[in-house]
Amino acid sequence: MFVTKIKNKLQKTDWKNYLQYLKSLGFSDGQIAEILGCRETEIRKQRQELGILPVFKMIDTCAGEFESRTPYYYSTYDQENEVLPSKRPKVIILGGGPNRIGQGIEFDYCCVHASMALQEAGYETIMVNSNPETVSTDFDSSDRLYFEPVTVEDVLAVWQQEKPMGLIVQIGGQTPLNIAKAIEAEGVKILGTSVKQIARAENRYEFNQIVSKLGLNQPASAIADKPEQVLKMAESVGYPVLVRPSYVLGGQSMQIVYNDSELKSWLQDMQKSGIIWPVLVDKFLDNALEIDVDAVSDGQEVLTAGIMEHIERAGIHSGDSSTVLPPHTLSEEQVDELIKSTQLLARELEVVGLMNVQYAFKDSKLYVLEVNPRASRTVPFVSKATGIAWAKIGALLMVGNKLKDLRQKGILQPFNFKEFAKTSHISVKEVVLPFKKFAGCQITLGPEMRSTGEVMGIDKNVGLAFAKGQLAAGQNILSGNKTVFLSVNDREKHEVLSIAENFLKLNYVIYSTEGTFNYLKQNGLKSILVRKAKEKEPNILNFLTERKISLLINIPYTREALQDNMSLRRLAVLLDLPLITTTAGAQITVQALQSLAANNMSFEVKALQDLF
Repeated sequence: MFVTKIKNKLQKTDWKNYLQYLKSLGFSDGQIAEILGCRETEIRKQRQELGILPVFKMIDTCAGEFESRTPYYYSTYDQENEVLPSKRPKVIILGGGPNRIGQGIEFDYCCVHASMALQEAGYETIMVNSNPETVSTDFDSSDRLYFEPVTVEDVLAVWQQEKPMGLIVQIGGQTPLNIAKAIEAEGVKILGTSVKQIARAENRYEFNQIVSKLGLNQPASAIADKPEQVLKMAESVGYPVLVRPSYVLGGQSMQIVYNDSELKSWLQDMQKSGIIWPVLVDKFLDNALEIDVDAVSDGQEVLTAGIMEHIERAGIHSGDSSTVLPPHTLSEEQVDELIKSTQLLARELEVVGLMNVQYAFKDSKLYVLEVNPRASRTVPFVSKATGIAWAKIGALLMVGNKLKDLRQKGILQPFNFKEFAKTSHISVKEVVLPFKKFAGCQITLGPEMRSTGEVMGIDKNVGLAFAKGQLAAGQNILSGNKTVFLSVNDREKHEVLSIAENFLKLNYVIYSTEGTFNYLKQNGLKSILVRKAKEKEPNILNFLTERKISLLINIPYTREALQDNMSLRRLAVLLDLPLITTTAGAQITVQALQSLAANNMSFEVKALQDLF
């Protein structure tokens, strides 16, 4: 109805005046183009030719009391432009826009530190972001702030107003990257890694060619352009497979499937929600050890900033996995292989600035999973763990500095990750999960990201560091009495024997459901039999409600078993009981309790600044 009204109006009025009117009402070029059935670029070209351009109004942060040094600007279709003139060299930094699962405050951290570094280097920094809940939109984070959405139209308007030396897209997460190609096509100079190289890493066809060219390993994969191809691709790759739409954020809609039936069910769900083709089908490396590597590069020299070993095995989104820096189980040869592979990838992609690579070790063989020639959500963690603000280093590289120059100027202290790992403390990143706030949600970890925050623990060993991280994330593994509930699927029962043995050595009483109870009994380990949640009372739910259990380890395998255990998990979350859902998580939890026991159930607290 509204679209018809606009089209009818256009036939009876002057196009220029009506376009000006629509813009003054807040219609974007994209919305007008959609109504008229044309391309956004056509509307923008006509609008500019007709002289219909936005102006920027200033929000005086000092309320007129004295001159505002850090004004805010917003665009409007009015007459007077209030942007203050400036002749200093300028750099625009694109923020991440709204916070959401998969993209949040980690990227805002990078934007703020990049702004600080460039200001110290003599540049005027201009932040473009629309989120008032971030630090990047604080009055003192940049020289100028444009409170604008991170869209092609709005970013181009700021670019044309400020005429800077360049624009940074690689530190604000996926949102700026999504518009990088379009704004570059309009004449915007992108600083750092080129849009072409970023696209090479994101395009699965080209990425596969890169990995093959460099002689590196990658899981078998295929790309399907339509539904009937997906099943064929899965069969050729071999189950289990990881399926996902291309170009997703935070692992959205990703799923591990083990057979045709599960894959058909996933396809039906995707088609209902409006699947975005193509679909990527990757061989899932079951029970593999995942690794994250962060690095910086000036286009020639590549410096490894951090190597992080995931605690949870492959299949858990990297944003939901606990990670340890430096890695605590990798050999020196494996670390060397990671560093060498990262250097090869960075040079091939001509990375200038920040970079993240995700790897997996399966049967001692290294596989490249994904390369992101941009800032990753791990940058704040690596920076605090190593004592070096890597986002600042990355920003300085993007404006033309070399790593050797930064060392000569004293901006970057000599750093070798392998040497750092030999003498450093241990840092553990732990995630904060919102299960308690979202009633009815699936309380499980998988390839789709669910965490809404991160904390970290630092100590002399991985057990104590993990314990600190758990406490900071709200998982009080020391609460209550020494009782633990243990329920593990058949395929992972063999891994739980050592876990149960160590709990008994720590004087814990173990409660278990029938399958786990019998398995422990067969192996000479004592536990107390308790009924499942779906069985008659008294069952495990009664034990939880009565606070007879202080820690839960619940590891089902099939979807059906997971659903059967969902009431158990929801009650545990509601009662603030620590809940462990992976064998790897259970192993390190026991290790943390052992470390605490050896340390008189206490740990030392230090300020982060005292570690460097």
